[in-house]
Amino acid sequence: MSQTIQFGQILEMIDYLSLDEQDDLINIIRHRQIEKRREEIARNITQARQDYQQGDVFRGDVDDIIAELNND
Repeated sequence: MSQTIQFGQILEMIDYLSLDEQDDLINIIRHRQIEKRREEIARNITQARQDYQQGDVFRGDVDDIIAELNND
C-alpha cells in the first residue's frame, strides 16, 4: 500500500459498507490474525528448538531459577 490511511479514515470507510460486507471484513481480519499468530508460534517453536540444540535453554525447578536469577 503506497498511501498511508489514518485509522479514523478506515473506520469512516467501513461505515459505508453494508452490514454483510462489514461481517465479511470482520471474518477476513479474524482469519488474518489467526494466521499471523500461527506464523509467530511456528517461529517461536523453531527458535526454541535451535536454542535447545545449542544448549541455550535453562533447565531446573523454581528454586533453581530463583538461584540463577540471584546469581546474576
